[in-house]
Amino acid sequence: MLNLFKRFFSGSAPASADWQPLQRSAAEEQVRQQWVAQQVYLNWMGPYFKAYHYQKAGLPGGMFRVQLARDAGRPGAVFLYDPSIGPGNFRHLFDFIRDRVLGLGYHVGASSHRTVRHEQYTESTQKHFLKPQPHDCTNTGRCNQRYGNITLDLVSINGQPGFLRLLSNPFTDSIFTPAHSFDELIDAVFNLPSAPPEVQKLINQYRKV
Repeated sequence: MLNLFKRFFSGSAPASADWQPLQRSAAEEQVRQQWVAQQVYLNWMGPYFKAYHYQKAGLPGGMFRVQLARDAGRPGAVFLYDPSIGPGNFRHLFDFIRDRVLGLGYHVGASSHRTVRHEQYTESTQKHFLKPQPHDCTNTGRCNQRYGNITLDLVSINGQPGFLRLLSNPFTDSIFTPAHSFDELIDAVFNLPSAPPEVQKLINQYRKV
């Protein structure tokens, strides 16, 4: 199992699997919009933010588990699923993190999904590939790469959520401005206030897919 998760954290997967466009139904999107309007995401964004920094500092504790991830030198983090969240909330969180990145000056390059059937388990991945706005360039001609390209994955095993994986891929070409750090990305996306009691009570409403 440890080797299995090491492979997941690295972002690798069988190259033969076919990616398909990821689309939400109108009903799913309506529920998600209500989830956002009620700020249900506050139950997890701040706690995952703290867990990330606990992990970086090598400190125990934290409400949720986060692992640091690197894929070919790209900085990243893996936000492990906890049963207290529920599959429905975790999927909404996946799309909410996408929207937070979009708000930083990004657009969706592609959203896709695939399912790979291994000998002993089935691995399903939903992916958002996010790119900086192409026309955001300075007077010097250097384009603002912000944090570089960003990928966000939701990985499930045998139909059960496993983790969210967030990776940045900064450009090194001189035509781009220097990239902001991954820590700055985490701060911009996850650093939100704690959920008040009335929002905590909404978790069960969205727990199921």
